[in-house]
Amino acid sequence: MEEKLYVGVDLHKTQFTICIQSNGKVVADAEKYETNSNGYQAFISRLKALSSNISIAIESTGNSRYFKDLMEHSGFNVTVVNTLRFKVVNLSTKKTDKNDARTLAEFLSRDILPQSHLCSADSEALRRVLKSRSLMVQNAVALKNQAHAILLAYGTVTKAAQFQSKTGRRRILKTLPDDQAKIIEVLFDTLDSIEAQRKRLERRLRAITADDTHVGLLRTIPGVGIVNACTIRAYIDDIDRFQTYKHFSAYCGLVPWVQTSNETIHYGKITKRGPQELRTALVQCVVAMVRMESKTKDLGIIRQYHELKEQKSSGKAIIATARKLSRIIYVMLKEGKPFDSSKLNIGSNLV
Repeated sequence: MEEKLYVGVDLHKTQFTICIQSNGKVVADAEKYETNSNGYQAFISRLKALSSNISIAIESTGNSRYFKDLMEHSGFNVTVVNTLRFKVVNLSTKKTDKNDARTLAEFLSRDILPQSHLCSADSEALRRVLKSRSLMVQNAVALKNQAHAILLAYGTVTKAAQFQSKTGRRRILKTLPDDQAKIIEVLFDTLDSIEAQRKRLERRLRAITADDTHVGLLRTIPGVGIVNACTIRAYIDDIDRFQTYKHFSAYCGLVPWVQTSNETIHYGKITKRGPQELRTALVQCVVAMVRMESKTKDLGIIRQYHELKEQKSSGKAIIATARKLSRIIYVMLKEGKPFDSSKLNIGSNLV
């Protein structure tokens, strides 16, 4: 029977280092290959010359999906390691590419590597559009802040709402002296262009999710717009990978730290584990629900928000409500049913 080989790969942007082990012995160590077509082909040829029964382990990085797809297409099994749960490499006192590759190969041979979930190609494409839009929003905010600062330096106090629309911005320009207007106009022209591209990306989001059942279900929740619905959809990827709503809430990073010692139990701040984008989207949905209270005031989740706000603070109330919302979303997507306000008039405790 052909021997089984375990390959640890320390993958970087321009090169990767490998270690090959079999039956606890090192077959090859610290071999380096470039991350280009020639390097990949040389690596594949090297492995095929050794065995056809090969498993590979890599840490989750920006190019791990490409590497994984390429290796699996060549007939190798690939494990993508969850770096947050695999602390041995990260906390090693000798943090070198050689040692990282060797550690991955050793733990792979023992079958004790925590795997990282790679989202589907569709979810990844959706995430890329969302990240591009987020960049547009950040740039727009920076330009607005710069315009506010310049005008303040000239003695003109402006409000945030005055820069929100193209019409409002042009109205401001007409009130400025020529020397100030020429400076601000450049910022506003750039801002107009960025806003146009942002809207273009949002149209793209609508187009690629027009037939997405989960996005449609999420949009039935009051206050959930296309951007937050797409964000939640993209970072959940597959709701069936979460066994219970508690696992989903933990993935969102909305559950508190718990420390238990003897008979003492201490609850800390939320873990903030998991995608920040998903957690932010859930919080934004809650804020939107609170603001549109004319439509949501009779919901148990909103009543509980106000009760908790009086007891603690608005920040803690928002986080607790976001955790409750994650449970609602989990049930909705699991059952494939839209938001039903009649079932939420009496909610369970949020904390």
